[in-house]
Amino acid sequence: MKKNIPNFLTLMNVLAGSLAVVFALDNQWPTMALLVLAGLIFDFLDGLSARALKVQSKLGLQLDSLADMVTFGLVPGIVMYQLFTMSLGVSQEINSGSGEEALRLSAVLPFAGFAVTLASAVRLARFNIDERQTTSFIGLPTPANALLVVSLPMILLYNGNDALNNIILNPWFLFVHTTLSCYLLNAPIPLFSLKFKSWGFKDNSLRYIFLFVCLFCIGTMKFLSVPVIILIYLLMSLFFFRPAAKNSTG
Repeated sequence: MKKNIPNFLTLMNVLAGSLAVVFALDNQWPTMALLVLAGLIFDFLDGLSARALKVQSKLGLQLDSLADMVTFGLVPGIVMYQLFTMSLGVSQEINSGSGEEALRLSAVLPFAGFAVTLASAVRLARFNIDERQTTSFIGLPTPANALLVVSLPMILLYNGNDALNNIILNPWFLFVHTTLSCYLLNAPIPLFSLKFKSWGFKDNSLRYIFLFVCLFCIGTMKFLSVPVIILIYLLMSLFFFRPAAKNSTG
């Protein structure tokens, strides 16, 4: 019976991601974001329970990747698609004289958002065939990238001001953001993980400092804290993290 507990939690991740798809398509951003967060929690708990119960399996590994593909791959692609659609609508209102070429662009460009989904699939597939240790990451993990994407509509809602809204709803910004996300997901950049093998500060100083910075940012910047935290994570990894000889992707 206990061997099914991690797989059940993984299926809850699939369910959360599937429901998030529905709400993302309807632009119900807060509900969508809560479901992605729920998926993230289930994703953490399934691995934790598998290790605690000593019931790790090949089935669980494959199921986990499929769940991540829904919650952290498909959902961000849909969010980017919706944001592209919104941005092109805003652009056409500003430039009301846009002609047939602009209409064709507005019909095609939103699909560029699904490049994030494709890049996530490549990353997860690489993880499944990676035989190296799991003490760190190579490239931005799919859950972190999903949070980065999901934060954009939440910033529009809760950190809203004209300057931020104009930036986020600029098609060029969204195109650069999509391109950068795709690169970071599969970039050969070693990044530290938040997996604690012990609780001592000496062995986990980078993790503790990062968590403190996260709490400070969340308390002061609300959803704008997410891209700031991702940037800090990348910079801390680049300048202060020294990976072991073997790393993992995920």
